[in-house]
Amino acid sequence: MERALEYLSEADTQVLTRLRSAGEAWIVGGWVRDSIIGRPDTDIDIATSLLPAEVKELFPRSLMVGEKYGTVIVRLDEGVVGEPSWEVTTLRSEGTYGDGRRPDEVVFGSSIKDDLARRDFTINAMAIDANGKRIDHHDGEADLRAGVLRSVGDARERLGEDGLRIMRAFRFLDSKSGVRQMEPELRAAVMECSEMLERVSRERIGVEMQHILTGGNVGEIIAVMSESGTLERVLPEIRTTTGPVFGSDFVVNLAMLCSAEDDDGDALAEKLRGALVLAKEPLRAISFLHDTASASLLAEIGSLRRFKAALPKIWQEFFISYSEGLGRDVEDFRTALSSLDALKAGNKPLVDGNMLVDATGLEPGPRMGRLKGWLHRVQVERDLSSSDEVLSLLKELDWNDSDHEEWSALSWP
Repeated sequence: MERALEYLSEADTQVLTRLRSAGEAWIVGGWVRDSIIGRPDTDIDIATSLLPAEVKELFPRSLMVGEKYGTVIVRLDEGVVGEPSWEVTTLRSEGTYGDGRRPDEVVFGSSIKDDLARRDFTINAMAIDANGKRIDHHDGEADLRAGVLRSVGDARERLGEDGLRIMRAFRFLDSKSGVRQMEPELRAAVMECSEMLERVSRERIGVEMQHILTGGNVGEIIAVMSESGTLERVLPEIRTTTGPVFGSDFVVNLAMLCSAEDDDGDALAEKLRGALVLAKEPLRAISFLHDTASASLLAEIGSLRRFKAALPKIWQEFFISYSEGLGRDVEDFRTALSSLDALKAGNKPLVDGNMLVDATGLEPGPRMGRLKGWLHRVQVERDLSSSDEVLSLLKELDWNDSDHEEWSALSWP
């Protein structure tokens, strides 16, 4: 019996046993692949001879999320928070992919051999049967151990069926999968079929880019994507660079990848929103990083205090990683930050609007708001600890007649 079965949990075994009481079931997909190169840390996917309705009958709490394509999300009887689930899919064969995204017709089958033959890459076309025997008709294990990514059958045909497979091909070049290179036919097909990405939803492309930019070998993968012309299709109208030293954080890596873009941060964020359908928060962070690419790294104490007071902790970490990845010397900046004392009065402003009305006679409005913001900025820069100290700053500013638009509030840089 395969040692891989030792990695199954008690719940995994329970699901497989119940399926096999009514039909056949095989472990398939990434779990099988990962069991060869080390202990699998992904959920198991299951292929079965049972139809979706028959699976539902065995597991009444199952979710029929992809019944048309034979997929059921199986849940066990106990309803608990964070309960595990299993993706169980009926054996199938597929015809043509008219839209380059999904099969025109799904035909349920009874042959695991036929089911594995429709999969994208040989390393994903393996299964484990009830006896623990690995089924590997396409030499997926040999390719995996050789570090080679190869299509099942004709590479152009496989990529033509679903353009997202182009992105998946790059994703599997990370160190986690054990793959180091595409075999020549697949690499040529990626270049020839790159226009298929135009048929894939931007959201799905965005998900794959997140996998790529948080995996291993990011720099090498990005370089291959650039050479093949794929990167230009993924990020149209954005100037990219393969020069940075990439890390493992998605936001920082994407910001570095786009650091050659001429537009400002807001314009870049808008382009990325359209290209990858990203959420608001990562786009805000990327916009900030892009606009601060050349910000001063001098360890001036007032600037350092504003850096810590004005920016969320995660943005501080983003900025240092981003600057370092772009080849800037951040060591003195990092050291000075770590030795900086906490502000005596904390980050909150010591002077509020009522105090300013009493001190200046100004009416509430834009001028009052800008004055309050400027006082807060200087409070932080000089580490003032009392409202009297802050109010004394009014002597340094022509707060009644000067252009209040020039009064800078607390920010960085």
